[in-house]
Amino acid sequence: MKINVKVGNNEDTVTISGEKTIKDLLESMEIAAETVVVKKNDYIVIDEEILEDGDSIEVIQVIYGG
Repeated sequence: MKINVKVGNNEDTVTISGEKTIKDLLESMEIAAETVVVKKNDYIVIDEEILEDGDSIEVIQVIYGG
Protein backbone atom coordinates (compact mmCIF):
# COMPACT_ATOMS: atom_id res chain seq x y z
CA MET A 1 0.00 0.00 0.00
CA LYS A 2 1.08 3.58 -0.58
CA ILE A 3 0.79 6.40 1.91
CA ASN A 4 1.83 10.04 1.71
CA VAL A 5 4.11 11.14 4.55
CA LYS A 6 5.01 14.71 5.40
CA VAL A 7 7.73 15.49 7.95
CA GLY A 8 8.46 19.20 8.28
CA ASN A 9 8.83 20.60 4.76
CA ASN A 10 9.60 17.18 3.24
CA GLU A 11 6.84 15.14 1.64
CA ASP A 12 7.16 11.68 0.10
CA THR A 13 5.09 8.67 -0.92
CA VAL A 14 6.02 5.54 1.02
CA THR A 15 5.16 1.96 0.05
CA ILE A 16 4.57 -0.45 2.92
CA SER A 17 3.32 -4.02 3.07
CA GLY A 18 1.09 -5.75 5.56
CA GLU A 19 -0.83 -4.22 8.43
CA LYS A 20 1.25 -1.43 9.94
CA THR A 21 0.60 1.16 12.62
CA ILE A 22 1.75 4.74 13.03
CA LYS A 23 4.27 3.42 15.57
CA ASP A 24 5.69 0.98 12.98
CA LEU A 25 6.03 3.82 10.47
CA LEU A 26 7.79 6.08 12.98
CA GLU A 27 10.19 3.29 13.98
CA SER A 28 11.06 2.64 10.33
CA MET A 29 11.81 6.36 9.96
CA GLU A 30 13.87 6.35 13.20
CA ILE A 31 11.56 8.94 14.81
CA ALA A 32 10.79 8.61 18.54
CA ALA A 33 7.01 8.55 19.01
CA GLU A 34 7.37 10.56 22.23
CA THR A 35 8.76 13.57 20.33
CA VAL A 36 6.02 14.00 17.72
CA VAL A 37 2.29 14.41 17.13
CA VAL A 38 0.91 12.55 14.12
CA LYS A 39 -2.05 13.54 11.96
CA LYS A 40 -3.73 10.96 9.73
CA ASN A 41 -5.97 12.48 7.08
CA ASP A 42 -6.04 15.79 9.03
CA TYR A 43 -6.96 14.19 12.39
CA ILE A 44 -4.57 13.73 15.32
CA VAL A 45 -4.20 10.01 16.04
CA ILE A 46 -2.48 7.72 18.54
CA ASP A 47 0.50 5.61 17.52
CA GLU A 48 -1.57 2.38 17.53
CA GLU A 49 -3.66 3.72 14.61
CA ILE A 50 -3.65 1.31 11.64
CA LEU A 51 -2.41 2.69 8.31
CA GLU A 52 -4.56 2.26 5.21
CA ASP A 53 -3.82 2.61 1.50
CA GLY A 54 -3.93 6.24 0.40
CA ASP A 55 -3.56 7.72 3.89
CA SER A 56 -2.00 11.13 4.28
CA ILE A 57 0.30 11.27 7.32
CA GLU A 58 1.80 14.43 8.79
CA VAL A 59 4.48 14.13 11.47
CA ILE A 60 4.72 17.26 13.63
CA GLN A 61 7.78 17.73 15.84
CA VAL A 62 6.90 18.76 19.40
CA ILE A 63 9.06 21.63 20.64
CA TYR A 64 9.45 22.10 24.34
CA GLY A 65 11.90 23.64 26.73
CA GLY A 66 12.26 25.59 29.87
